[in-house]
Amino acid sequence: MRRWGEHPSPTGQEALVSPIDRSRSAVTPTTVKAPTAAPKNSLVGGVVDAIKGGIADVPRFIEMGKDVFQAAHVNELKRIFGGDAKPDRMNDGKFVGAKGQTFPPGTPLKEIPGVTPLDNPNPSKTILYVNGIMTPTSGQLSEMQAIAETADAKVVGIHNATQGLVADLAQCVADKLDKGHNPAVDALADTLYSELKAGREVHLMGYSQGGLITARALDDVAKRLRIEDGMSQAQVEKTLGKLSVETFGAASTRYVDGPKYVHYVNNADPVPTLTGLGGSVDPTAFLKDAGKGAVVHRFTDGNANPISNHMLDTLYMKHRVDFDQARAGRF
Repeated sequence: MRRWGEHPSPTGQEALVSPIDRSRSAVTPTTVKAPTAAPKNSLVGGVVDAIKGGIADVPRFIEMGKDVFQAAHVNELKRIFGGDAKPDRMNDGKFVGAKGQTFPPGTPLKEIPGVTPLDNPNPSKTILYVNGIMTPTSGQLSEMQAIAETADAKVVGIHNATQGLVADLAQCVADKLDKGHNPAVDALADTLYSELKAGREVHLMGYSQGGLITARALDDVAKRLRIEDGMSQAQVEKTLGKLSVETFGAASTRYVDGPKYVHYVNNADPVPTLTGLGGSVDPTAFLKDAGKGAVVHRFTDGNANPISNHMLDTLYMKHRVDFDQARAGRF
């Protein structure tokens, strides 16, 4: 037994215990990574960075609010300003077929596998469809399926690409003024001209801006028939008579004479009532032209939400009837 004050033997058991090095920290150091800055290659990224920087030193609960803002609103900002629109622009003016496949303009319609009804893979009719604003290719594909089920037809799309709300609305203004280049207008006009020159009939649908694109393309075809083919106005109208045209909530106020038209207008939808053919009560009706012999079916459906009142698949398709039935006024 060791007495108080005696030093332990260096060869004893206690010698196996290493002395503590008090120059070392008792806590294992960790590497702290600097936060990764948000991408700054877009307007939206710059806006978000500015917001983050401005609240970096505020209390913790506001710091948490910053993250909530980013998660909830960045996607909406991108949709408005077109921050992530590049992939969709690549399909502008292209044909859209089954499973979202895209085909370049000029592809013969018969070579494009269209969207078909789920219970009828071989329908006898084909419809060419142009979508409205703020609709990516996947959204158009869903609308094409709704049309296929309602009309019992094969549906081939011509894609009107979205570049964000601001750019899409600006393009609508240009379409109304017949100014600027719109790939969807060119693709539709070229397709219709080729089909008509081959003596084939075409059934087409245009929704929202797609109706405006349809009107502009039809006007281009009529001009081409007069200028390139030397047709008279009567001959142009007779040739365009091979076209069956349906519009839904369209933003156009004028359509060329010749095609057989059916226009659907929801009185609760601000798009056609304010920018298109107008509702049931329209003091500016004398300024508008639905096309010679057109049938305009006006109805009232919806609620206080103007967006839902404008939807193609969930609202307008409920009111659509067979084309010949509609032309006879039986809704």
